[in-house]
Amino acid sequence: MAENAEKPGGKGKLKLIILLVVVILLAVGLSVAGTLWFLKSGDDGAEADADSEAETAEVFEPSHYYSMSKPFIVTLASEGRQRYMQIFVALQSRDQAALDAAQTHMPLIRSRLLTLFGAQDFQAMQTPEGKEALLQKGVETVNQVLEQEGAEPVDHILFENFVLQ
Repeated sequence: MAENAEKPGGKGKLKLIILLVVVILLAVGLSVAGTLWFLKSGDDGAEADADSEAETAEVFEPSHYYSMSKPFIVTLASEGRQRYMQIFVALQSRDQAALDAAQTHMPLIRSRLLTLFGAQDFQAMQTPEGKEALLQKGVETVNQVLEQEGAEPVDHILFENFVLQ
């Protein structure tokens, strides 16, 4: 009889434990489902914002290049010696029309760049800063010519080869 008295009490505790486990699992499941639903509803707004931003963002335009076939060769004075600088130049633009205009006005552009390159200091051209400054002045020179002729500006000029002697 002692055994029969313990079993019904044991079965009641077992049922209570199973019921508590089921309730806890149900609560955790509902919590996870609610969190996912809340996060998903927030993502829909973010996706809509991303779509509208993508529509207003600029489309990537690849660069176009025009390589000047003849090098620039100038003499530079340095400490009483005559030095030489040879530069191969290319133009870069995202607008092909700007490069077409530059080709049309190439004699004037070459003349202005030749004057610019010939006026440089030999010592300055040996430093990265001097070369970078020359690139910047070169872009300004080319764009002044293009602006004067009513054409679109180029983005950059590039040194394809740069030799000092």
